[in-house]
Amino acid sequence: MEQLANEIKESLLNEIETVKKQAELADLKAKYLGKSGRITELTKNMKDLSVEERKSVGMISNTLKNEVTELLAKKEEEINNAILNEKLNNEVIDISLPATKIPEGAPNILEKVIEEVEEVFMSMGYDVVDGPEVEEDRFNFELLNIPKGHAARDAQDTFYLSGEEILLRSQTSPVQARTMLKGEGKAPIRMICPGKTYRRDDDDATHSHQFMQIEGLLVDKDISLCDLKGTFDIIAKKLFGESCVTRFRPSYYQFTEPSVETDISCFACQGKGCSLCKNSGWITISGAGMVHPNVLRNCGYDPDEWTGFAFGFGAERCAMLKYGINDIRTFYNTDLREVKNFDRRESE
Repeated sequence: MEQLANEIKESLLNEIETVKKQAELADLKAKYLGKSGRITELTKNMKDLSVEERKSVGMISNTLKNEVTELLAKKEEEINNAILNEKLNNEVIDISLPATKIPEGAPNILEKVIEEVEEVFMSMGYDVVDGPEVEEDRFNFELLNIPKGHAARDAQDTFYLSGEEILLRSQTSPVQARTMLKGEGKAPIRMICPGKTYRRDDDDATHSHQFMQIEGLLVDKDISLCDLKGTFDIIAKKLFGESCVTRFRPSYYQFTEPSVETDISCFACQGKGCSLCKNSGWITISGAGMVHPNVLRNCGYDPDEWTGFAFGFGAERCAMLKYGINDIRTFYNTDLREVKNFDRRESE
């Protein structure tokens, strides 16, 4: 039996030297290791042998099978390496050729501005709060000191969905009202609420029926316009540079008293006067003011004990001013050429 095993091994060694292709190697595997292969034939008469003979034959055949398997595996590796080397030698890659350029997107500048504002306010301890875009009249108007019949309820301005009770929010102020109600008149509030708002505006270069608004609210004890001015200074400098100067001008909003419009010095002409600031040296950014006592009272806060300030501005307007964009529709354009333009402005 040992002699036969040695003969089989010797025969394999002679044949394997001439194998050059994978198909030839596959045939050789079948010849020696297949179901009808030569190694299998060694054990085909096992049933006729004694126990001791079976042990001997089994040991010899297993040893031979392992040796043959190892020899065939080495030969397979040699053939594969030869194929790979031949392929590398015949194929040439010209690394001097320009690569295919795949268009790549960039963060939308509108989202970038919103994130910048959120980061600044969160660093000052404010929460970023979200709320429903389909809103109740109560939160969008009544709690904010806008009673029935007020001009802001004009159907030409607001998208009503069901009678006069359900609407698309025309501002993010309802989120402020909801937050104050959760505070139950006991807890101070520091929050901003960026989000989509809807109004019946014509879509043109400076108006859209949908736009992003960022509103903020602080309610605590002993809050004054000085706190609002300091907060606005921080945001203005973050968005438009450390040299930015701010000012307040008296105004009127139904949910604040006193109310102000917030201006920044024109960053294009440094306050000297240009087309951007209409030769005034100033650019209006937002509306703000101290929270009206009626709003505090409607939302569960005693105006004799609590005070606060609120502000609101359009994210699109800030982005348009900061990056020199003259058409609000650009922010919602899916043209990759505009996205590339965003990336360029950001790098500048």
